[in-house]
Amino acid sequence: MLSENLLTLRKLNQYSQEYVAGQIGVSRQALAKWENGDCLPDVDKCRNLAKLYQVSLDDLVNYSEEKDGIPIPPQGKYIFGAVTVGEKGQIVIPKKAREIFHIQAGDTLVVLGDEAQGLAMISSESMMQKLNEMQRLMKKRDDAES
Repeated sequence: MLSENLLTLRKLNQYSQEYVAGQIGVSRQALAKWENGDCLPDVDKCRNLAKLYQVSLDDLVNYSEEKDGIPIPPQGKYIFGAVTVGEKGQIVIPKKAREIFHIQAGDTLVVLGDEAQGLAMISSESMMQKLNEMQRLMKKRDDAES
């Protein structure tokens, strides 16, 4: 997996082997061996590669494009898979999403929609913070205009 991910990410970013090797402080030949699966980079080099490609270290090492059907997502971006909508519109939020975003039973989520872009969910606490920030900025603007 790692070798395929290294090759895929380099090509997606349109980087040459020379460029990547220079960014992480190894020879082009060492990078070529990693991409061919002949040997593995050490943990520090993997960390630097993940940073360069802006993906998580876990995804760099373990992600399987063949299994998931899509390239490695950027760090902090997720595809949790498909969910089925029940008769009354209910969905089950995947366990990994609940863990990452600390969603627990009884939490309140705000569902937002845009006909062109689709649906989104945000915690009610985050939504209130955003609304309060907007109010603060609007008041600041109004005070400046007065």
